[in-house]
Amino acid sequence: MKFAFATCVQLGLSCIDEIYNIGGKLDLLITLLDNKAVNKSGRVYLDKFARENKIELFKTSNINDREVIEAIQKNNIDWLFIIGWSQIAKAELLKTPKNGCIGMHPTLLPVGRGRAAIPWTIIKGLAETGVTMFKLDEGIDTGDILAQEKIKVMHNEDATTLYEKVNLAHIKLIRDMWSSIVSDNLVLKKQDETKATCWEERKPKDGEIFACMTMAEADRIVRAVTHPYPGAFYKTDGKTYRIWSAISSKVEGLIKLRDGYLSPTDFEIEN
Repeated sequence: MKFAFATCVQLGLSCIDEIYNIGGKLDLLITLLDNKAVNKSGRVYLDKFARENKIELFKTSNINDREVIEAIQKNNIDWLFIIGWSQIAKAELLKTPKNGCIGMHPTLLPVGRGRAAIPWTIIKGLAETGVTMFKLDEGIDTGDILAQEKIKVMHNEDATTLYEKVNLAHIKLIRDMWSSIVSDNLVLKKQDETKATCWEERKPKDGEIFACMTMAEADRIVRAVTHPYPGAFYKTDGKTYRIWSAISSKVEGLIKLRDGYLSPTDFEIEN
Protein backbone atom coordinates (compact mmCIF):
# COMPACT_ATOMS: atom_id res chain seq x y z
CA MET A 1 0.00 0.00 0.00
CA LYS A 2 1.43 3.39 -1.04
CA PHE A 3 0.38 6.72 0.42
CA ALA A 4 0.59 10.40 -0.47
CA PHE A 5 -0.25 13.31 1.82
CA ALA A 6 -1.28 16.85 0.83
CA THR A 7 -1.20 19.63 3.42
CA CYS A 8 0.08 23.11 4.14
CA VAL A 9 -1.03 23.57 7.77
CA GLN A 10 -0.08 22.26 11.20
CA LEU A 11 -3.07 19.90 11.46
CA GLY A 12 -1.75 18.00 8.45
CA LEU A 13 1.86 17.99 9.62
CA SER A 14 0.75 16.61 13.00
CA CYS A 15 -0.89 13.71 11.15
CA ILE A 16 2.25 13.13 9.09
CA ASP A 17 4.37 13.09 12.26
CA GLU A 18 2.02 10.56 13.85
CA ILE A 19 2.12 8.26 10.82
CA TYR A 20 5.89 8.04 11.25
CA ASN A 21 5.63 7.78 15.04
CA ILE A 22 3.58 4.59 14.68
CA GLY A 23 5.88 3.10 12.06
CA GLY A 24 4.03 4.16 8.93
CA LYS A 25 5.50 5.53 5.74
CA LEU A 26 4.56 8.03 3.04
CA ASP A 27 5.67 7.87 -0.58
CA LEU A 28 4.83 11.42 -1.69
CA LEU A 29 4.20 14.78 -0.01
CA ILE A 30 2.24 17.56 -1.69
CA THR A 31 2.14 21.15 -0.48
CA LEU A 32 1.58 24.71 -1.67
CA LEU A 33 4.29 26.75 -3.32
CA ASP A 34 6.26 28.70 -0.70
CA ASN A 35 4.82 32.05 -1.77
CA LYS A 36 1.19 30.90 -1.53
CA ALA A 37 -1.08 31.41 1.51
CA VAL A 38 1.80 32.78 3.59
CA ASN A 39 -0.73 34.35 6.00
CA LYS A 40 -2.93 31.25 6.23
CA SER A 41 -3.71 30.22 9.82
CA GLY A 42 -1.38 27.40 10.89
CA ARG A 43 0.69 27.56 7.66
CA VAL A 44 3.66 25.14 7.69
CA TYR A 45 6.38 24.03 5.28
CA LEU A 46 7.26 20.38 4.67
CA ASP A 47 10.78 20.75 3.28
CA LYS A 48 12.60 19.72 6.46
CA PHE A 49 10.39 16.67 7.07
CA ALA A 50 10.66 15.55 3.44
CA ARG A 51 14.43 15.97 3.44
CA GLU A 52 14.97 14.13 6.74
CA ASN A 53 12.71 11.24 5.75
CA LYS A 54 13.76 11.10 2.08
CA ILE A 55 10.25 11.65 0.71
CA GLU A 56 9.54 13.28 -2.63
CA LEU A 57 7.99 16.72 -2.06
CA PHE A 58 5.85 18.25 -4.79
CA LYS A 59 4.85 21.93 -4.57
CA THR A 60 1.88 23.32 -6.46
CA SER A 61 -0.45 26.29 -6.64
CA ASN A 62 -3.48 24.03 -7.06
CA ILE A 63 -4.14 20.49 -5.87
CA ASN A 64 -6.00 19.73 -9.15
CA ASP A 65 -3.10 20.63 -11.46
CA ARG A 66 -2.11 18.08 -14.09
CA GLU A 67 1.39 17.85 -12.59
CA VAL A 68 -0.08 16.75 -9.24
CA ILE A 69 -2.11 14.01 -10.91
CA GLU A 70 0.96 12.84 -12.82
CA ALA A 71 3.04 12.73 -9.60
CA ILE A 72 0.37 10.55 -7.95
CA GLN A 73 0.27 8.23 -10.96
CA LYS A 74 4.07 8.03 -11.17
CA ASN A 75 4.26 6.95 -7.52
CA ASN A 76 1.42 4.39 -7.86
CA ILE A 77 -0.43 5.91 -4.90
CA ASP A 78 -3.24 3.87 -3.32
CA TRP A 79 -4.55 6.50 -0.88
CA LEU A 80 -4.11 10.28 -0.90
CA PHE A 81 -4.67 12.16 2.36
CA ILE A 82 -5.83 15.76 1.83
CA ILE A 83 -5.93 17.46 5.22
CA GLY A 84 -5.85 21.18 5.93
CA TRP A 85 -6.22 22.17 2.29
CA SER A 86 -8.79 24.80 1.29
CA GLN A 87 -9.04 23.97 -2.42
CA ILE A 88 -11.79 21.53 -3.38
CA ALA A 89 -10.51 18.31 -4.93
CA LYS A 90 -12.11 17.73 -8.34
CA ALA A 91 -13.28 14.45 -9.86
CA GLU A 92 -10.11 13.67 -11.82
CA LEU A 93 -7.91 14.04 -8.76
CA LEU A 94 -10.27 12.03 -6.55
CA LYS A 95 -10.14 9.05 -8.87
CA THR A 96 -6.38 9.14 -9.46
CA PRO A 97 -5.27 7.26 -6.29
CA LYS A 98 -6.29 3.61 -6.63
CA ASN A 99 -8.47 3.60 -3.49
CA GLY A 100 -9.39 7.29 -3.33
CA CYS A 101 -8.74 10.25 -1.05
CA ILE A 102 -9.14 10.67 2.71
CA GLY A 103 -9.84 13.97 4.42
CA MET A 104 -10.60 15.27 7.90
CA HIS A 105 -12.99 18.01 8.93
CA PRO A 106 -13.10 19.66 12.38
CA THR A 107 -16.79 19.07 13.09
CA LEU A 108 -18.97 16.03 13.68
CA LEU A 109 -20.22 15.72 10.11
CA PRO A 110 -22.76 16.17 8.66
CA VAL A 111 -23.01 19.14 11.08
CA GLY A 112 -20.86 22.11 10.11
CA ARG A 113 -19.88 21.38 6.54
CA GLY A 114 -17.95 24.20 4.92
CA ARG A 115 -15.49 26.73 6.28
CA ALA A 116 -14.19 28.26 9.53
CA ALA A 117 -15.28 25.32 11.67
CA ILE A 118 -13.32 26.32 14.79
CA PRO A 119 -14.50 29.96 14.91
CA TRP A 120 -18.10 28.99 14.15
CA THR A 121 -18.11 26.36 16.90
CA ILE A 122 -17.27 29.09 19.45
CA ILE A 123 -19.55 31.76 17.94
CA LYS A 124 -22.47 29.34 17.96
CA GLY A 125 -21.75 28.42 21.59
CA LEU A 126 -21.67 24.67 20.94
CA ALA A 127 -20.96 22.39 23.90
CA GLU A 128 -19.55 19.63 21.70
CA THR A 129 -17.74 19.33 18.41
CA GLY A 130 -15.21 16.89 16.99
CA VAL A 131 -13.19 15.76 14.01
CA THR A 132 -14.46 13.51 11.22
CA MET A 133 -12.26 11.33 9.03
CA PHE A 134 -14.05 10.66 5.75
CA LYS A 135 -13.57 9.56 2.16
CA LEU A 136 -13.63 12.58 -0.12
CA ASP A 137 -16.19 12.86 -2.89
CA GLU A 138 -17.10 15.73 -5.22
CA GLY A 139 -19.28 17.45 -2.63
CA ILE A 140 -18.13 19.73 0.17
CA ASP A 141 -17.55 17.52 3.24
CA THR A 142 -20.22 15.07 2.04
CA GLY A 143 -18.22 11.83 1.74
CA ASP A 144 -18.70 8.59 3.65
CA ILE A 145 -17.45 8.62 7.25
CA LEU A 146 -14.55 6.40 8.38
CA ALA A 147 -14.39 7.54 12.01
CA GLN A 148 -15.14 10.44 14.36
CA GLU A 149 -13.55 11.80 17.53
CA LYS A 150 -15.70 13.93 19.86
CA ILE A 151 -14.42 17.07 21.60
CA LYS A 152 -15.98 18.79 24.61
CA VAL A 153 -16.11 22.58 24.22
CA MET A 154 -15.67 24.53 27.46
CA HIS A 155 -17.70 27.68 28.21
CA ASN A 156 -14.54 29.82 27.97
CA GLU A 157 -12.98 27.96 25.03
CA ASP A 158 -11.05 30.09 22.56
CA ALA A 159 -9.63 29.39 19.12
CA THR A 160 -6.16 28.66 20.52
CA THR A 161 -7.31 25.97 22.94
CA LEU A 162 -9.87 24.49 20.55
CA TYR A 163 -7.32 24.35 17.73
CA GLU A 164 -5.05 22.29 20.00
CA LYS A 165 -7.91 19.93 20.88
CA VAL A 166 -8.70 19.56 17.16
CA ASN A 167 -5.02 18.91 16.48
CA LEU A 168 -4.92 16.14 19.11
CA ALA A 169 -8.11 14.63 17.66
CA HIS A 170 -6.51 14.51 14.20
CA ILE A 171 -3.52 12.67 15.68
CA LYS A 172 -5.75 10.18 17.52
CA LEU A 173 -7.80 9.40 14.42
CA ILE A 174 -4.66 8.74 12.39
CA ARG A 175 -3.29 6.50 15.15
CA ASP A 176 -6.57 4.60 15.60
CA MET A 177 -7.35 4.15 11.90
CA TRP A 178 -3.91 3.63 10.33
CA SER A 179 -3.86 -0.17 10.56
CA SER A 180 -7.37 -0.43 9.09
CA ILE A 181 -6.39 1.85 6.21
CA VAL A 182 -3.19 -0.10 5.51
CA SER A 183 -4.99 -3.46 5.63
CA ASP A 184 -7.88 -2.13 3.51
CA ASN A 185 -10.29 -3.09 6.29
CA LEU A 186 -12.50 0.00 6.40
CA VAL A 187 -16.19 0.29 7.21
CA LEU A 188 -17.68 3.41 5.65
CA LYS A 189 -20.89 5.06 6.86
CA LYS A 190 -23.14 7.34 4.81
CA GLN A 191 -23.79 10.79 6.24
CA ASP A 192 -27.32 11.52 7.47
CA GLU A 193 -28.45 14.28 5.12
CA THR A 194 -31.40 15.15 7.38
CA LYS A 195 -28.89 16.46 9.95
CA ALA A 196 -26.62 18.32 7.53
CA THR A 197 -25.75 21.98 8.10
CA CYS A 198 -23.33 24.21 6.19
CA TRP A 199 -21.24 27.01 7.71
CA GLU A 200 -20.17 30.00 5.63
CA GLU A 201 -16.64 31.22 5.07
CA ARG A 202 -15.40 33.89 7.49
CA LYS A 203 -13.01 36.68 6.54
CA PRO A 204 -10.76 38.85 8.76
CA LYS A 205 -13.27 41.71 8.48
CA ASP A 206 -15.87 39.54 10.23
CA GLY A 207 -13.91 39.93 13.47
CA GLU A 208 -15.01 43.54 14.01
CA ILE A 209 -16.61 44.43 17.36
CA PHE A 210 -19.55 46.88 17.22
CA ALA A 211 -21.22 48.85 20.02
CA CYS A 212 -24.58 47.28 19.09
CA MET A 213 -23.32 43.83 20.16
CA THR A 214 -24.12 42.28 23.52
CA MET A 215 -21.36 41.29 25.93
CA ALA A 216 -21.94 37.62 25.05
CA GLU A 217 -21.69 38.29 21.31
CA ALA A 218 -18.51 40.36 21.61
CA ASP A 219 -16.91 37.84 23.97
CA ARG A 220 -17.55 35.00 21.53
CA ILE A 221 -16.10 36.94 18.61
CA VAL A 222 -12.90 37.68 20.55
CA ARG A 223 -12.50 34.05 21.61
CA ALA A 224 -13.41 32.70 18.16
CA VAL A 225 -10.80 34.60 16.16
CA THR A 226 -7.84 34.84 18.51
CA HIS A 227 -4.58 33.03 17.61
CA PRO A 228 -4.03 31.33 15.20
CA TYR A 229 -6.66 33.49 13.46
CA PRO A 230 -6.38 37.22 12.61
CA GLY A 231 -7.93 38.51 15.86
CA ALA A 232 -10.97 40.63 16.71
CA PHE A 233 -10.78 44.39 16.29
CA TYR A 234 -12.55 47.60 17.32
CA LYS A 235 -12.28 50.97 15.58
CA THR A 236 -12.50 54.28 17.45
CA ASP A 237 -10.99 57.77 17.12
CA GLY A 238 -8.99 56.81 14.05
CA LYS A 239 -7.36 53.86 15.79
CA THR A 240 -7.89 50.11 15.46
CA TYR A 241 -7.58 47.95 18.56
CA ARG A 242 -6.50 44.40 17.60
CA ILE A 243 -7.91 42.29 20.45
CA TRP A 244 -6.57 38.84 21.37
CA SER A 245 -8.36 38.49 24.70
CA ALA A 246 -10.84 40.57 26.69
CA ILE A 247 -13.15 40.65 29.70
CA SER A 248 -16.80 41.67 29.42
CA SER A 249 -18.66 43.09 32.40
CA LYS A 250 -21.10 45.75 33.59
CA VAL A 251 -18.14 47.74 34.94
CA GLU A 252 -17.06 50.58 32.64
CA GLY A 253 -14.41 49.54 30.12
CA LEU A 254 -12.85 50.61 26.82
CA ILE A 255 -15.64 49.43 24.53
CA LYS A 256 -19.27 50.31 25.29
CA LEU A 257 -21.63 47.53 24.27
CA ARG A 258 -25.40 47.23 24.23
CA ASP A 259 -25.59 45.71 27.71
CA GLY A 260 -22.19 46.42 29.23
CA TYR A 261 -18.52 46.86 28.39
CA LEU A 262 -15.61 44.98 26.84
CA SER A 263 -12.13 45.51 28.30
CA PRO A 264 -9.26 44.14 26.19
CA THR A 265 -6.56 42.35 28.25
CA ASP A 266 -4.25 41.47 25.37
CA PHE A 267 -4.34 43.90 22.44
CA GLU A 268 -2.37 46.00 19.98
CA ILE A 269 -3.16 49.49 18.69
CA GLU A 270 -2.92 49.88 14.93
CA ASN A 271 -2.95 53.28 13.23
